[in-house]
Amino acid sequence: METDRNKLRESYLFDRKIISEIQRSAEEGIYKIRGFGAKRALPHFDDLVFLGASVSRYPLEGYRETCGTDVVIGADRAENPLSLDIPITIAGMSFGSISTNAKEALGRGATELGTSTTTGDGGMTEEERKYSQKLVYQYLPSRYGMNPDDLRQADAIEVVIGQGAKPGGGGMLLGHKIDKRVAEMRTLPRDIDQRSACRHPDWTGPDDLKIKIGELREITGWRVPITVKVGATRTYYDTLLAVKAGADAVIVDGMQGGTGATQDCFIEHVGIPTLPAVRLAANALRELGLHRGKVKLIISGGIRSGADVAKAIALGADAVSIGTAALIALGDNSPDLREEYTKLGSAPGFYDDWQAGRDPAGITTQDPELIKRLDPIIGGRRIANYLRVLTLEAQTLARACGKSHIHNLEPEDLNALTVEAAAMAGVPLAGTDWIPGKPL
Repeated sequence: METDRNKLRESYLFDRKIISEIQRSAEEGIYKIRGFGAKRALPHFDDLVFLGASVSRYPLEGYRETCGTDVVIGADRAENPLSLDIPITIAGMSFGSISTNAKEALGRGATELGTSTTTGDGGMTEEERKYSQKLVYQYLPSRYGMNPDDLRQADAIEVVIGQGAKPGGGGMLLGHKIDKRVAEMRTLPRDIDQRSACRHPDWTGPDDLKIKIGELREITGWRVPITVKVGATRTYYDTLLAVKAGADAVIVDGMQGGTGATQDCFIEHVGIPTLPAVRLAANALRELGLHRGKVKLIISGGIRSGADVAKAIALGADAVSIGTAALIALGDNSPDLREEYTKLGSAPGFYDDWQAGRDPAGITTQDPELIKRLDPIIGGRRIANYLRVLTLEAQTLARACGKSHIHNLEPEDLNALTVEAAAMAGVPLAGTDWIPGKPL
């Protein structure tokens, strides 16, 4: 006779989640669309540890010895390089995907810490230009909201080739988030689903990218840096080609990066994790003799803590960019809104229907009544506090490794806790000299 345990045994291939998704697909006849990022377990920065200084290395005293955090992008080409006080920027999130109050709050917080925000798809809003002292303008395949006047107002241009949550795929903004203002900025009809292109319409390869970067430099009078963002896939070669096309910085977005809305199959099954992407991009810059030089490397995709910041930089990044974490800092998925999330059939920590426009926190919505719930001044204070903590944590770890500037961190300061992380990051497995794939 079977035991109760055997009766309740769940199938590995057809667990409750898979069964539910098959049934949903059969009923609705369309793929699942959601926001947020990958939910599957992937090797990440938690699988690495720092080797703090003791006898063989000398740590720095946190209260008396400084640890620099500044980053300068475009110093060799741009008349006005982008100077950041901290190595953490706010990633591109479109107006339409998030609210005007969220845009203002991000700008206020970033400005207080001396770093930049990024426009996202759909153009530049008055709020973000007013409250972001340092604003990066995204130049996307859709060209929605793009115009030369706004390009010239920016402090840097980011040419977006791909995004970590959906490399090879375009963006998505459902009709109920396209209100009058969003429609006017994007030159779109109201209340109609909008899909952005997956590639730029006027180039088919790296030679055309080089031409486009040259055009953007002419439009902006060679005043500001031009960067290129790619989703992490063929990262080594993409980085080489972006640099040879003339980029002042390469932004590599790992598959743990979030999105406002795309197909679930993209989020979970396309791209590579952020951990190996850092190493591959840094190796490309080293091959060109540009690592820690005139071309900067910015990493995004799942950055949550100062430890993540420090580990990304130790593996070769010059700075990181945050998106999902910034929205959570603003109040997304807050326990204070438990009852509101319950009404939506979700709960704090689980809400991912950013595409639905019903966000009770007033962040990923265009509903006027919901937007009022987000006070941009308080939100800006929260963002500033969060950025400050990330920076202090990263400095603390750098000092513990004996570094007087966060950019002095290096792979030698790290060990891996799993064979997978050791292989992906290219650092030894803890307690050994072994890096999987390399001879002992």
